[in-house]
Amino acid sequence: MSEWWTYRPSDFLMFSARTWGRLLEAHNREAWPWQFLLLAIGLAWLWAALHHPRVTARWSGIVLAAAWGWVAWAFHWQRHADINTAAPWLAGAWALQAALLLVLGTRPASTRPPAWQAGAALGCALAALVAYPLVAPLAGRGWAQAEVAGLMPEPTALFTLGLLFALPQRHRGLLVVIPVLSLALGWTTAWLLWAR
Repeated sequence: MSEWWTYRPSDFLMFSARTWGRLLEAHNREAWPWQFLLLAIGLAWLWAALHHPRVTARWSGIVLAAAWGWVAWAFHWQRHADINTAAPWLAGAWALQAALLLVLGTRPASTRPPAWQAGAALGCALAALVAYPLVAPLAGRGWAQAEVAGLMPEPTALFTLGLLFALPQRHRGLLVVIPVLSLALGWTTAWLLWAR
């Protein structure tokens, strides 16, 4: 057995980049053609957040909770658990975030965030919708592995953060913890997978 100091972080991953890519392809194939509907809903939601922030804030908790619940069940529990023993725990964290969004995310604050913050946050949410799916084909992995908000973890978490910072949100501090941790874990995993 090798000495512990010879291990790299990527040695602790339970799956390869090829296995991850096949998982993304299978999930996208099963969800087809919902990707386009989710994109349209996301763009409409951003338009509503820009023009009617208080009303959108009240309903965003419900819409985002549905997305988080779906990713918890359909992605982490049903698919990701086949290749990662930590996936059921991730499904639990995503289900907890869905519950938090339902309970706390439907109570908008009385004051709106500053215009610069709302603009930057909406730009972040727009990037999650439009730019994130482009990462796979630009990296040479093809459209079949594109990650779409509402179906995959990282773009959903990024879209959520964008909306939480763009809209008047009373419990923002509690609602951003799991999305930030999810992004940190997802981006670290992606870096380890594709940097091999």
